[in-house]
Amino acid sequence: MPTNTWNRHHILSLADFTTTEYDTVLQTAASFQEVLSRGTKKVPSLQGQVVANLFFEPSTRTRSSFELAAKRLSADTLNFAAATSSMTKGETILDTAKTYLAMGTDIMVVRHKEAGVPNAIAAEMDRLDVKVSVLNAGDGQHEHPSQALLDLFTICTLIDPASPRLELLKGKKIAIVGDILHSRVARSNIWSLIASGAEVHLAAPPTLLPKLFAEYISEEAGVRSYSPTPQLFLHWQLEPALQNADFVMTLRLQKERMTAHLLPSLREYHQLFGITRTKLQLCKPNVKVLHPGPVNRGVEISSELMDDPEFSLIQSQVTSGVAVRMALLYLLGSGKA
Repeated sequence: MPTNTWNRHHILSLADFTTTEYDTVLQTAASFQEVLSRGTKKVPSLQGQVVANLFFEPSTRTRSSFELAAKRLSADTLNFAAATSSMTKGETILDTAKTYLAMGTDIMVVRHKEAGVPNAIAAEMDRLDVKVSVLNAGDGQHEHPSQALLDLFTICTLIDPASPRLELLKGKKIAIVGDILHSRVARSNIWSLIASGAEVHLAAPPTLLPKLFAEYISEEAGVRSYSPTPQLFLHWQLEPALQNADFVMTLRLQKERMTAHLLPSLREYHQLFGITRTKLQLCKPNVKVLHPGPVNRGVEISSELMDDPEFSLIQSQVTSGVAVRMALLYLLGSGKA
């Protein structure tokens, strides 16, 4: 596997990922996807290492797939739950992380409702000069790197199963629809799609896609100097985003993060921005639909479309998640053995 091209110690954001790093993840994930298709789905790649899943907020897909990925690599796993931890007695996040460090943890997978927590833990590990890697499994409204990478892998393997690579998306039109304001998934996906050369169209109600978001993205993209830098388009209506789109990524309405009444009703949202088979007629004939989950059926996407294998890649995303997270753990852990 192509570990000789990998020098990253932590995975906290995709903002500074290089094309080589993207391709390394995709190629490594493809190798592990082949492993997962075998009768024996386990390899000794991380045998003897400890992966701690520090999830300070609820999760089903991300937590379960990281745990399964670690076990498929023969690593030992430690699973943290805030509700039953010493944090209920006043222990700080950094002290919790150092407790797991003292138990011999090699990789910490961190998820938190506040942005910056994985970065803070990574900085503390670096300050202590220990060889512990931190992987951001979603932090507040910041980023969710592994989700964007599994989305990328899902699309690229659909286009070329034998050789998934970033350049396959160059020139493709990809619409991201929904609660972009609160979405860490959207932010990570934007970085990866910008790097690929895809044309990215964001569509949401004005309250969930303010102009400030466009200014943030264009400024950051300019700083990183992606070349060629595709244009990023913002739409307050759905139709122009869907027109001739190759892929549609629809996002969950994150009502738990909405501190104001940003929508008149869920019914009206579905009428205007919910993805249905009828609305997909605006897209390319072979368009595919993705959703990071969990899904509010009948809100972001119709139930019949979600379950339609002709259009939906949602179950493929879940399957891809294990292979991609195996790849990320392997790349971080391969230098520690």
